[in-house]
Amino acid sequence: MTQAESRTVRDVMTADVVTATGRTPFKELARLMDEHRISALPVIDGARHVLGIVSEADLLLKEAGRRQKLGMRGALLDPDQAARLTALVADDLMTAPAVTVGPEETVAGAARIMVRRGVKRLPVVDEDQALLGIVSRADVLRVFLTDDSALEQEVRAALSRAIGAEAAAGLTVALAEGVATIGGVLGDSSRIPVVALAVGGVDGVVDVTFALKG
Repeated sequence: MTQAESRTVRDVMTADVVTATGRTPFKELARLMDEHRISALPVIDGARHVLGIVSEADLLLKEAGRRQKLGMRGALLDPDQAARLTALVADDLMTAPAVTVGPEETVAGAARIMVRRGVKRLPVVDEDQALLGIVSRADVLRVFLTDDSALEQEVRAALSRAIGAEAAAGLTVALAEGVATIGGVLGDSSRIPVVALAVGGVDGVVDVTFALKG
């Protein structure tokens, strides 16, 4: 990856993933989550294909149901939830199919999937849906922790690629808490959207503002 290219899921994912199989029992799922300080486990088959994902929320639902069983009406209204209350193994507890992502998806793209699908983590899979790793919200947010001085160099490189080195040399770049302010002389104001898109596409840039001369 060159310095100013968008980071991909492969760059930020955790490759050493704690997993479960469909037959992993409830107590073992709880033990694995506690031992490894994680909140979810991908459920895989013998070829490491992702079948689903089981989370703390799934386990808590069963525990809550053990203490307060759903009535017949509740079971009829929400058969999936009722089934989980009696589940003993991952196959019956997991959410399936899991929302997954490919390793070459951009970090920004992964973030959009998480927001759109309302999930906190994504198993990373290859073309055959075999597990390669897992990416969490924390992994995605980490790109915004890039130091401003390092981020400035990435922005300058992005500008050179977008409008050419000569035009980019007439611009100034200032970074403060991830906000990029582009000043100097651009010459052709019609290129402002191109500059905004290039700078905004750099991982770690929170916002883009302009302070152009003339």
